[in-house]
Amino acid sequence: MTELTSPAAFPKTAGHRKGYAPRAVDEFLASARAAFEADDTDLTSADIRAAAFPLVREGYAIDAVDAALARIEDAFAQRERVTAMNQRGARAWVGASRALAQEILDRLSRKPRHRFRRVSPLRFGYRVDEVDLVAGRIARYLESGEGLTIEQVRSVAFRMQLRGYDEAQVDAVLDAVVDVMQSVG
Repeated sequence: MTELTSPAAFPKTAGHRKGYAPRAVDEFLASARAAFEADDTDLTSADIRAAAFPLVREGYAIDAVDAALARIEDAFAQRERVTAMNQRGARAWVGASRALAQEILDRLSRKPRHRFRRVSPLRFGYRVDEVDLVAGRIARYLESGEGLTIEQVRSVAFRMQLRGYDEAQVDAVLDAVVDVMQSVG
């Protein structure tokens, strides 16, 4: 596994900039290390991806922690892929990955501006045009293998708009895209 970092390995923010709470990050990384070394399957790559930490002054630099978490997530995903292939066989694993990819592609192939649920008129959601642009790029990746990296999917950020796309639904699809990309290694 990618070596988990020690507390001193992350730069800290200064001034008014906030970063991740060091204690929360350190505790999470320690539990991730223990789970990985013990071959504990209770903690998954999806759990690593969903990790969130409070923001504080003099916290760990967000970009540095996020990069470390991405490497750890990849290590967990690789282990999960090997385990699943050993348990179900390569054909079943590939079949499940294809089915998930097709489900994502079906969603992203909907008409622009109708790919995801919209939030209520008085709430903010992800900007529809920005999400549709990314959705098109992901669809081309799934259909023809057009260049796209896991890191590009992980780091995508959308501005907000009234009556935009539902954040949770868009984020769930992006997580599924990462799962598909990790499954093909």
